[in-house]
Amino acid sequence: MRAIVGGGYDRFWAFKGRYRVVKGSRASKKSKTTALWYMAQLSKEKYREANLLVVRRTFRTLKDSCFAELKWAIRRLGLEDVWRAKESPLEMEHTVTGQKIYFRGLDDPLKITSITVEHGYLCWLWIEEAYEIPDEATFDTLDESIRGEVTPPLFKQTTLTFNPWSERHWLKERFFDRPNGDTLSMTTDYTCNEWLDEADRRMFERMKRDNPRRYRVAGLGEWGISEGLIFDRWEVMPFSTERLLSGEDGGKFSCVFGLDYGYTNDPTAFIAAAVNSEEKLLYIFDEHYQTRMVNSEIADMIKAKGYQKERIRADAAEPKSNEELRRAGILRIQPAAKGRDSILHGIALLQEYRIIVHPRCKATAAELSSYCWDTDETGHGINRPVDRDNHLMDALRYAMTDVRHACTSRQAAIRAAERKNRRLRRGVSAAEVAGGWNG
Repeated sequence: MRAIVGGGYDRFWAFKGRYRVVKGSRASKKSKTTALWYMAQLSKEKYREANLLVVRRTFRTLKDSCFAELKWAIRRLGLEDVWRAKESPLEMEHTVTGQKIYFRGLDDPLKITSITVEHGYLCWLWIEEAYEIPDEATFDTLDESIRGEVTPPLFKQTTLTFNPWSERHWLKERFFDRPNGDTLSMTTDYTCNEWLDEADRRMFERMKRDNPRRYRVAGLGEWGISEGLIFDRWEVMPFSTERLLSGEDGGKFSCVFGLDYGYTNDPTAFIAAAVNSEEKLLYIFDEHYQTRMVNSEIADMIKAKGYQKERIRADAAEPKSNEELRRAGILRIQPAAKGRDSILHGIALLQEYRIIVHPRCKATAAELSSYCWDTDETGHGINRPVDRDNHLMDALRYAMTDVRHACTSRQAAIRAAERKNRRLRRGVSAAEVAGGWNG
């Protein structure tokens, strides 16, 4: 059995208290282990009356995440003959016992609070990407869906799995700072994942050597810390890009795209965002983060995403690459503005915005949680960002070039209008002002 389910999660497999809470780094196999545990337990004779509810913040994200992981677990455990997966409605059913796995999103809370199982008891709740749960009150409402008495050996349990992007999240205080005896709080990392290949392991070792701060979060699964962070007004939260751009949410958003080139050790980083410059909102909805990409592959990636007709701002230091992409059909790629203090100006602009990151943009969240100001030889902070593992942050600055220019133009227009008003107040005629008289 160990060869099938892997190691590193012995306490997780044995614990029967009310809460299992697992924060972990990328590639720590927390979701796969959870899926394996549920399929193994639900298929045991002694738990034949147990049912499972799986929840994420938005329903549409479940099919490509938890639903896919549970199907993978069914195949790995050789249970295809007794479990049937359906997409309409999205659920799984044991063909012999009638047990079910239900999938719900917080975007339809009535379907969670009113859920009734057809056979047995609703014993178990899995909240994947629990970082998306905005507050403790929302979690308590979810937790209460697992209610009523059950007969041993059945037991009730809520499992939460997530990436720990920020130490400010309510999950830290509730389950890690003050856990009780009915809670198992675990931190897992990539070192317990025997299914990683050597290329993956080398990537983490480079991160450990070159960026210890990011390695703590993305490598070891520790909490993202706020000290010295460049951006602190950001969060991971699902949203609908279509609703944003259609104006259904009441705002005026425009799309921006940025590209930072890399190859051997530095990844090529592409980012897509929706910007509302009036309300200072920035929604990051797509990314690409990959090493050893040649320019033809970058062009293919952009086309596959459907952005080939968009204006994309790329690194001005790579004119040859920009031209090669244009010849490959990415016709509107343009260099981002460069110049003295362009990095600091770009950072200052982004700091004006509240940044919302879609959960699928995990590399962006990892960079935001570790992008910090550099220090001098005495350890004091200086006005310069650490220049490593910042490729998506650079791409985001490039993407905001046109927003910056638009803001500058608006500010210039405002200043010109103010000068005209001052002249009028001094008694200069409107005709003279319109004619550009300087007084």
